[in-house]
This record gives sequence, structure tokens and C-alpha cells, in this order.
Amino acid sequence: MKFTEILPLSCLVGALSCNAFGPPPSLHTFVVGGGSRVSASQLNAKQLEGWKVDGALKPLNNFILVNVAKSDGKTDTGILISSKVAKTEGTVISAGPGSYHADTGTPYPIPVAPGDGVIYGQYDGIEIDIDGDKHSLIRDTDILVKYTGDADSVDTVFPVNDAVLVYVENTDNTVTSGGLLLGNTGGSGSKRPSTGEVVKVGPGKMAADGELMPMTVKVGDQVKFRDFVGNEVRIGGEEYSVVAMPEILAKF
Repeated sequence: MKFTEILPLSCLVGALSCNAFGPPPSLHTFVVGGGSRVSASQLNAKQLEGWKVDGALKPLNNFILVNVAKSDGKTDTGILISSKVAKTEGTVISAGPGSYHADTGTPYPIPVAPGDGVIYGQYDGIEIDIDGDKHSLIRDTDILVKYTGDADSVDTVFPVNDAVLVYVENTDNTVTSGGLLLGNTGGSGSKRPSTGEVVKVGPGKMAADGELMPMTVKVGDQVKFRDFVGNEVRIGGEEYSVVAMPEILAKF
């Protein structure tokens, strides 16, 4: 099949990827066979913000390409987005090779794979449009939790890096098994406590030598963490906080 481009004249005849000249390829028209006109999009050419992409879009460093899910406050997989702190959710399309320690050059691998579901902060990442679909380029450090299959229970939800998934009760006070009363110290107007029970623990943060730093809490521990640092998610109708290990102050 022979393609003859009509506009713009600055591009070579028959060339589909002429990003260096003229307007974006989405504005180009091509003549096919007996003179039928088709657009670049009709030729199954991927478009990134108006520019044709030859092949797959490949993230670099520790960036991850996520196809953002359409959400009305509830994800397709059962995880509800908190009304207090909105989250963004989607499916991993591809990922870069990872980052490297600045001093030792030790590689830090990406903690997710294509097909994984992820939830990340509302203001994290760079939004881009690919063929009319909303995508986002996020860093691996932006991920709160990842999940596989139908994430309607904590069984299929996993914290990454040094994150800890903590079950919290939305009450004014929490009483420990030893009788210690812990008030909700979240500040004026806070509706959530900064204490709870550890239900999932991430693998740990990578050290300069490539070894994982130990996580000093385990499943079942009761913990107190800093006020305002927990990122809220709701899984299977229950409320949880995702907290980085350095933000956990004590266990009991």
C-alpha cells in the first residue's frame, strides 16, 4: 500500500513519522490506494499529546506509565477512594529500569510489573494523553499500594518499599490491650486517629549496598505514627492508612 502525504509539504512523501517538521501528525492527511483520505489515527498510529509515537512509550529511570482508571469515587476493583484525601488509581502499562544509588551505583529495581494495579497520591505524577486515554507518569516512590486481581480485600493488596498498611478505627479514642488510652491527636478537625494495627508490611527500603533495610514492625503490632502522615485508603469497606516506616513512632 502506497501512502502519499498531502500536507504539510515539508515532510517527505510517504513518511508517517515526520515529527521534526510542521504541525503534529494528528493534523496530517494521507492518500491511500485509489485516493481515499485517512488520518494518522485511522492508520492505528499512537498519538502522544498530538505527536505520533512509533512503538511503545518507554519510561526511563524509576518512572512508571499508568493507565488511569475512570473513577466516580470507587475503583473498578473495589478499593474506595477516600473523600478526605483523594487518590489516583490505575494499571501499570510499563516501567523504567529503576534508579541507582547516587554514591554506589547500586540499582534500585521497580517494585511493580505491567498489569499490576496501583494507588498513588492525587498530586503525584505527570498526566499525559495517549490516543484519548488518560495516563500518568509516576515515580515508584509515589505508589501507596499495589494490588492484583480484584482488590476487594487486604489479601490482594500489598504495600511497597518501606510502606506499612495500618488498619485504623475512626473513633475518638483507642484503648490498647493493656488498658492504655490513646486519644485522637490528629489536631483540630481531624476525623482519623494516628494509631492502629499493622495488617501488611512492605519488603523494606533498599540500602546503598542493595540490601533491604529491616522493617521493625510486623503484622499484628499496634502502632502510633505521626499525625497527618498516613495516606488514607478504604479496602473492602474498611479504612486503612499507608504509612512510611520512618513515620511510625512506637509499637505496643
